[in-house]
Amino acid sequence: MSTRSLQPAAGMLLAFLLLLSVAACAPAAGSDPQARRAVPAPRQDAALAARPGDARAVLAGGCFWGLQWVFEHVPGVTNVTSGYSGGAAATAHYEQVSFGNTGHAETVQIDYDPSKVSYGQLLRVYFSVATNPTELDRQGPDTGTQYRGVIFYTNPEQQEIAREYIAQLTAAHMYAAPIVTRVVPFKAFYPAEEYHQDYARLNPDALYIAINDAPKVVALQRELPGLYRAQPVIWHEDHPKVINVEVH
Repeated sequence: MSTRSLQPAAGMLLAFLLLLSVAACAPAAGSDPQARRAVPAPRQDAALAARPGDARAVLAGGCFWGLQWVFEHVPGVTNVTSGYSGGAAATAHYEQVSFGNTGHAETVQIDYDPSKVSYGQLLRVYFSVATNPTELDRQGPDTGTQYRGVIFYTNPEQQEIAREYIAQLTAAHMYAAPIVTRVVPFKAFYPAEEYHQDYARLNPDALYIAINDAPKVVALQRELPGLYRAQPVIWHEDHPKVINVEVH
């Protein structure tokens, strides 16, 4: 189980103990959020829609607290929900997912207006500052398959954009190590417990958040100012508890 498996009531003391537990370990190459840099925009992307609408991206790449906070700052994003994807409904609970044997990854469901931001632009944020795509079954201090990097595509266009983008970044040698992010069909998303929603935004001074997540938001503003807004969207529950999409 990851050392990040904290309940909200654990507070600063457990966060401090968390950092002590990993302080002796050198971070993986490229895992320092402070050092993250923007990667080029995808050559293949969906065109911006002619009219406002609703679209959805489903991404995993480490602790969902930080992922949610980053994407809430992207213009055109209308809601971001932390949750679980990749496993069964019966095990979509934090206490079980934290053991790393449920098949679930900590995931964010990103609702956005495709007339304001494209799927490829969201992936650019993902690969630039939200996650380190070279870390296999881990992310920074968090270790386990629940922290693996996954792009869950909901239609063939998303699949093609994601795969072509990874090929583009690989050919350009954007990272010192191979990209290990998986691209797999989306099946279901299970929202996480309510106390996880907006956890990073509501607890910016918690030591784990300050060290691992806040720098990602700073990097977004610094590296991709055109994909940053100062006022984040606030999470709201306006969808069914379980979202299922069949991909053919």
